[in-house]
Amino acid sequence: MKRFLEKYVAFVRQPDVPKLLLVALLSRMPVGMGGFALLMFLREELGDYARAGTAVGFQLIALAAAAPIMGRIIDRYGGGVPLVVTGTIQPLAMLALMWATLSHQAYPVILAFAALSGVFATPITTLTRTAWRHRFTDEENRRTAFALDAVMIEINFTLGPAIIAVILATAGATTAYGTVIGFVIASVFIFSFSPALRYFKRGEPVERHMLGPLTEPRLLLVFISTFGLTMAFGIIEVGYPAFATSLAIPALAGVMLSVNSIGSAVGGAIFGGLHPNMRIERQLATTMGLMAIPLMLHAIFLQPSIFGIVAFFCGLFIAPSIASQSVLVSRLAPAKYAAEAFTWSSCFIVSGLGAGMALGGLLVETSGLRSAFVSGALVVSAMSILALQIAPPPATREAAAD
Repeated sequence: MKRFLEKYVAFVRQPDVPKLLLVALLSRMPVGMGGFALLMFLREELGDYARAGTAVGFQLIALAAAAPIMGRIIDRYGGGVPLVVTGTIQPLAMLALMWATLSHQAYPVILAFAALSGVFATPITTLTRTAWRHRFTDEENRRTAFALDAVMIEINFTLGPAIIAVILATAGATTAYGTVIGFVIASVFIFSFSPALRYFKRGEPVERHMLGPLTEPRLLLVFISTFGLTMAFGIIEVGYPAFATSLAIPALAGVMLSVNSIGSAVGGAIFGGLHPNMRIERQLATTMGLMAIPLMLHAIFLQPSIFGIVAFFCGLFIAPSIASQSVLVSRLAPAKYAAEAFTWSSCFIVSGLGAGMALGGLLVETSGLRSAFVSGALVVSAMSILALQIAPPPATREAAAD
């Protein structure tokens, strides 16, 4: 335990690290509340989870499609201008989405504004992860940074749904979604005045492949496994509200999402302080494989108290999986694609989330809640097997052979 704590103390004492951690927490608050608030707002106004989940899925898939372009811009010109542009357009698109829904515009109009808010989503998560890569060059510090970064995200996913749950219970879904818009605006100002942007350097004009970091086969396997992993996250994002709605306690969804995120934060904190001998590729496969077990148990234990315990244990493996994935992206991406690699990562993450939410909404409405969680467990199990195929770098293989 002493060595565990000493590692964290030494890490946090390094220049700018405390500020970067605080900015990572505060500027990403919308990440923890946006999908949940939008889902509940649309479900209340449209009347079903299928169309609500599809609209959220459209938003995330649009974000995913635009992310690689945003990453290439950041690599070439830095993060300041993209942050200002997206920080202006995204809130306007979110307000337009609220207007279209409340004024009962046609469903395709709602989908169009959802997609627009996704295309111009502020790239704060990508900027934060790229800043960590630029801040540290050694893998041990990066592993700790990405583990703590994952913990910060899980705190977002703990506080965010809890805040939205309180607003849902006291002021309603429309107010909850309006609150998210306010947080998006605030997050841009917080990040803009942080030290994070100082670590970005404009890239030199170099030859770039149209597919960028996707030309690296091992990185492509990481991205594919990430897509499947986050599909399961999307199913959870729909499954928990559907479970709460089945009990006629909609606010319970926020509690369950928060419990899951607390588990993830605990798992990430433990993971970041460990010194495992297992290769990072194996760590990713192992954490995903273990997560499939509590995911499956969701379909068996539908009593609120036991369901909450299962949600916590499912969360234990989320942050370690994301941290392992981030280390692999940081290691395998060429320097000229530093930000673009993380935007491709975000592309697969959010498209996986969108596909999972759309699939989860469809399964809940057509086959029932249990089928959604079973499907999530099967997908994560398959991705765990796929992650085992990510070969270590040649130097690592040679060292192992010696």
